[in-house]
Amino acid sequence: MKLLPNGLRPYKRTPVFSKSTVPAGLLKDHATKPGVWGLIHVVKGTLVYRIKGSAHSYELGPSITGIIEPESLHSVELVGETEFFVEFWRSESAASTAISKGHLK
Repeated sequence: MKLLPNGLRPYKRTPVFSKSTVPAGLLKDHATKPGVWGLIHVVKGTLVYRIKGSAHSYELGPSITGIIEPESLHSVELVGETEFFVEFWRSESAASTAISKGHLK
């Protein structure tokens, strides 16, 4: 996984999901919008993070955060009793533009 670049700031996050509340779309290949990075935070348990086209899968836990690159197809798999949330980051300039136009997202 790559590192989160400098110059980004968080602007949105999901609720905490569990096996019974995780949206089905997160379990299939999906991607973030252009310029949007994601951080997968596991609160409890283990989550497998897969990046499409990569031979790697990452086992995430409370001490290991997953980094989602913009527009990168990926999926997650919850192992057992897992809870996690995703925090979305974008450039400070994009966030400032959205705020000045009256948008919080």
